[in-house]
Amino acid sequence: MVEHTPIIGGVRAALQRWFDLFRTHVLQFGRAVRGGESMSANSAIEWTHHTFNPWWGCVKVSPGCEHCYAEGMSVRYGHKVWGPAKTTARRLFGEAHWAEPLKWHVEAERLGERQRVFCASMADVFEDHPQVQIARVRLWALIAATPWLDWLILTKRPEHISSMVPPTWLDQPRANVWYGTSAEDQVRASERVRQLALVPAAIRFLSCEPLLGPLQLDLTGMHWLIVGGESGPGARRMDPAWANSLRRQCEAANVAYFFKQAGSVLAAEWGMPGKGGHDLIGVPAELQERQYPNSPGAVGTTAQTLARSRLERGRELQPA
Repeated sequence: MVEHTPIIGGVRAALQRWFDLFRTHVLQFGRAVRGGESMSANSAIEWTHHTFNPWWGCVKVSPGCEHCYAEGMSVRYGHKVWGPAKTTARRLFGEAHWAEPLKWHVEAERLGERQRVFCASMADVFEDHPQVQIARVRLWALIAATPWLDWLILTKRPEHISSMVPPTWLDQPRANVWYGTSAEDQVRASERVRQLALVPAAIRFLSCEPLLGPLQLDLTGMHWLIVGGESGPGARRMDPAWANSLRRQCEAANVAYFFKQAGSVLAAEWGMPGKGGHDLIGVPAELQERQYPNSPGAVGTTAQTLARSRLERGRELQPA
């Protein structure tokens, strides 16, 4: 058992009080939007229904960040939010923005169909930046108030997860929270996968995108792996053999495998439409696999059960 000093215990207690306060506020706001017009704009990312960013901004920490699409997008919109905490602010949002997931939750509950939310495409939820501490606690309250949404939280800082989530989530992991980490090369995979495996979680997943080299993974405690090549200016080539190796490793470990995209270089080599190779037309058959772990939030399912989809001419077909 880990012993907490009085200072650490006080911080944990304060975080829990903030969380409880925000959760009450979010639940009240959710009742206000229930029955209103539903908003369910689909994400362009293949493996999620929605994206939600509690803030914009981050700082680069590893080779996978070199051609960061989020940084480029923020610059195009005129926001200088990429850089260290001492010199760079983050972009925060108002009430209308925070209300969007409540609308998605209402729609998901009405349809009786769970929806996935990627958080965050324009930030790292577990970045240690003083400006986002309150927004992060507000995020936990929002997640707790939306049990019909599965929140997919992807980070390059898995070592921070246990110290930043509500303490009660470590004692009893939330069924609608999936923690993921990026693993673009062997060095980062060896560090981050081990750290993620230590976090109590309903679902743990790996994002091997951009895949920059071959990986040998210990998939113990993992439930899902996403693989993809890099797209955009200066994209680095993904060797398809690396992706195929990961597919075989997932199959051996009973881990769901999702081939997201070929990347710009392979897409050009294979004559695929578009710039990133997203729609899978032209991808070798053995790589055309898009699987999901079933949500523990759904009644009668387990994290180990694989929800498989077949691909034909680049289109996903649900099993009969």
